[in-house]
Amino acid sequence: MVARHFINVLLPIATILGVVANAAAADAASPDQQAAELARKAVAGPTAMDILTSLTTEVGPRLAGSEAEKRAAAWARKYFERTGFDKVWIESFPIEHGWARGVEKAEVTSPSPQPLIVTALGGSVSTPPEGLEAEIVVFKTYAALLAAPTNSLKGKIAVVTAPMTRAQDGSGYGVAVHARGAGPSDAARRGAIAFLLRSVGTDNHRVPHTGGTHYVDDAPRIPAAALSVPDAEQLERLADLGGPVRVKLVLTPRDLGAVTSQNVIAELKGRDKPDEIVLLGAHLDSWDLGTGAIDDGAGVAIVSAAAQLIHDLPQRPRRTIRIVLYGSEEPGLLGGKAYALAHKSELDRYVIVAEPDAGQGPVYKFYTGVVNPHEPTLARIRAALASLKIAAGDNSSHGSSDVEPLVDGHVPAVTLAMDMTDYFDLHHTPDDTLDKVKPERLNQSTAAYAVFAYLAAELDGDYRAPATASGATK
Repeated sequence: MVARHFINVLLPIATILGVVANAAAADAASPDQQAAELARKAVAGPTAMDILTSLTTEVGPRLAGSEAEKRAAAWARKYFERTGFDKVWIESFPIEHGWARGVEKAEVTSPSPQPLIVTALGGSVSTPPEGLEAEIVVFKTYAALLAAPTNSLKGKIAVVTAPMTRAQDGSGYGVAVHARGAGPSDAARRGAIAFLLRSVGTDNHRVPHTGGTHYVDDAPRIPAAALSVPDAEQLERLADLGGPVRVKLVLTPRDLGAVTSQNVIAELKGRDKPDEIVLLGAHLDSWDLGTGAIDDGAGVAIVSAAAQLIHDLPQRPRRTIRIVLYGSEEPGLLGGKAYALAHKSELDRYVIVAEPDAGQGPVYKFYTGVVNPHEPTLARIRAALASLKIAAGDNSSHGSSDVEPLVDGHVPAVTLAMDMTDYFDLHHTPDDTLDKVKPERLNQSTAAYAVFAYLAAELDGDYRAPATASGATK
């Protein structure tokens, strides 16, 4: 009995000593050492993949403003609360027009009848229930469509077949995507009754890529769809034979009217400067063809796992880390704009912001968007990222996606540029599913965000201040 009592007394003492030892170790470890340990745990651990698996399995696709997107918000709130974040809340905002996909079919009716694989562009209006049929006019570049005279497409279907260029930085998307957004209205101004676009993607699979389109008030709203790449090339070959080509199109999407979406926000309070905020964002919504694993479930997993790893440190960083999982990015950064408006009064407290919205990675370059790119703490962040094979970029960052409205409000930003060489093979397609994610790529991206966020929150960098004459931050 005496021995057992002695052991029972020793156990709580040992526990206390262990806590003290851990605290002492945290004090002894430099921020750079802590960052290195965060990177090691992120690269070796399952956290990010577990989060992504849960989201894409338990919720699935998350169309903007839908009930599925609301389930995703509830999923995220539960995850952050269970993980032990200090504060978790949801901010709802209105969307003027919700949208739901319907039937989508297309076929060549002459001269060589055959089916075509298409998908409606997000926001597209419908055809008549029985569809519409007309002769097509193929434009091999978007510029050629814009050069077409007024009324030259009257009663016809405009088809743009310009390919997208593959690039590590994804720069081909910016060139090609303009046709998706503005093409239907530009075609309608010239008399077209429908618009077909070669999918904005870099694959050659017979799966189409959806994505948002945007009608203007001074042109009729015509049905709009994306063709799979092989089908766009097939129409191009048929048109090159010289005779008229006729296509029938059936699209039955629905405008759902006013709906709501929401941003999910979670915070790890800083130990010394809780009012100073390092913000990491990602968008929770996705298109409905796949399960949104690459776009942007991967981003959700990266920032959430990075924050969880920082939460599990023996000591919190000095500044607050805020995670924002934005709603309704796909229709036009609606969550990012709503958040920036709702938080306008506190933007001067934002230290720096970043968002992954380019797939699973890996991160290969670190760009800044600060007043003084030679601010001393940035050298330490660059050095920590270099261990993950991430090169230093220039000072041209404007953030990405949902954090861009914050940058427009003069908040400093960084871009942890992800390798997008194969991103647009999957982007907005039925193939955007969990099996395409490589854990080693996702983990390296998580490590990069964990290292960046921790050091930005722990070190006393001022990313708004200009350099002095000596080159130091004022």
